[in-house]
This record gives sequence, structure tokens and C-alpha cells, in this order.
Amino acid sequence: MSTVAFIGLGNMGGPMAANLLKAGMTVRVFDLVPAAMQALADQGALVSSTACGAAAGANVVITMLPAGKHVRNLYLGNGSEKGLLEVVAGDTLLIDCSTIDAQSAQLVAAEAAKSGIEFIDAPVSGGTAGAAAGTLTFICGGSDIAFERAQPVLNAMGKNIFHAGGAGAGQVAKICNNMLLSVLMVGTSEALQMGIDHGLDPKVLSDIMKVSSGGNWTLEKYNPCPGVMENVPSSKGYQGGFMVDLMVKDLGLSQEAALLSNSSTPMGSLARSLYVNHARQGNGRRDFSSIFEQFAPLKK
Repeated sequence: MSTVAFIGLGNMGGPMAANLLKAGMTVRVFDLVPAAMQALADQGALVSSTACGAAAGANVVITMLPAGKHVRNLYLGNGSEKGLLEVVAGDTLLIDCSTIDAQSAQLVAAEAAKSGIEFIDAPVSGGTAGAAAGTLTFICGGSDIAFERAQPVLNAMGKNIFHAGGAGAGQVAKICNNMLLSVLMVGTSEALQMGIDHGLDPKVLSDIMKVSSGGNWTLEKYNPCPGVMENVPSSKGYQGGFMVDLMVKDLGLSQEAALLSNSSTPMGSLARSLYVNHARQGNGRRDFSSIFEQFAPLKK
């Protein structure tokens, strides 16, 4: 069975690593937060004192980090510290599950290729619930060989695994998805609030729209109106889930990508502005479905 190094044990990485343990794999973990490592150690993971220590000798290395600069520094080094590419063996498979800019993914992939090391970018969709349940969607960019090699590990953490294309393609597909998700969440929120303003029951309205032409994932799985759906962030004070700050980051990536390709994304641009404003009002660490509150009547 594979030895997997898992670096980055946040809200998504922690449950993903736990599913690898459940699949019977040997898992070495590293995170800057000791408590995050201890939680995995309690489930059978081996704790490492450094990222390079976790990666050395592993068959597969998985990373889940906040931004492109963290991915570049970890894999390529930052001058004072070695990068993972300097310590892993030539037959190690590198899988980065962070959501970052495609250029960073392509740079790391190119540097890994110089040493004959396979690297794929494999950002995920499905949220913390999907991470815990092992039903994530992985959107992969990289060679056919690397994609095939990654299957046993990704299948232990996810349900839907796609090969979007070459290096960086996974990142482009992911930010397209998240841009659309933000637009759907904003549109769903304003539609529900308009119904409420006219005296409609938001649960009844949600049930109507779910089976009508306005049906979408946010209505079916992640309703933003409190009290309509159980076990989603909106019914838990918008705690848990996918933070507004992360949506702002992803929407920033989408607009950078749009500039590079001269793509027209007016809805994505507007969604970013709305989420930036929401974050600046102190909502950055709340779930992104809390954008619903932007459409509620002002409290007197």
C-alpha cells in the first residue's frame, strides 16, 4: 500500500487525509498548526516535523495550500529552505489540490519534469462535507501517465475525477466552476429574498424553483436562507463550509484569467465586487452563502 505525504491539513485537507487512512494507506502529515496534525495522529497518521521530512521517501505527495506563492515556495524552495523537488525520489507522484493560478501550477510542473517527476494540479470541488464523506470532485491537469497513477489515491477521497488537460488545466476548470457557483449563489439569494419580501415561504419557494427552470446546485444542496435546509452553513450561523475570503480569492483568480484570455466575464466581475464588499463588512471567515444577508432589509 502506498505511503502518502499530506501537507496542509485545513478544513479540506484534514478530512481528505483521514479518508486516506480509512483506505489503509500509510499517511505522513505536516501542517503549521500542531493541533491539526494531532487530530490526524489520533487516527493513525505519522506526524512529521517538516514538509520535506513528510515528503522524503513517500510514493505520493499531496498538498493543499492557500495560494500560488505557498505552492511555489513549498515545491521550489525559497532560497533559505529546500523545496520538495529537492528531496523527493524521481518516481514520486506529486498532486497539488490547492486552488491557485494556472501559471504557478504550470511552473511547478515544468520544474518537476526537468527531474523526471510527475506533477498534477488537482483542485477539488464539493466543500467540507464532500471532503469528509469522500465524495469530492477532482479536476486534474497533467500528463495521461500522472493522471492514471493518481487514480487509486484520488478514488479514496473523491467520487468524480476528471482530466481537464495538460498542466494548469485543472486550475482553469476549477476557477470557471467557482465563478459560476458565486453567480448562482448571488442570484439564488436575491431571488429568495424577493420572494420573502412578497410574503412567500422561502422553503416553499425553494421547492418550486428546484424543479423549475431556475433550479441549481445552491437550491438543491446549499440553500443560503436560514432554516430552509438542515445541516448547511446557513442554518448554523453561516459557520463552516467555504469561507467568503476563499471565494474572494477564487474570484480574483477568475478575473486574472479573464484578463489573460481577453474573456468577457461581467457576471463574474460583479460577483467578485459583491463578495469583496461582503468580506470588508467583517464576513470574511463566514461561509460564502452568507451573501444572502446582503439582500435582507436593513434592520431598524
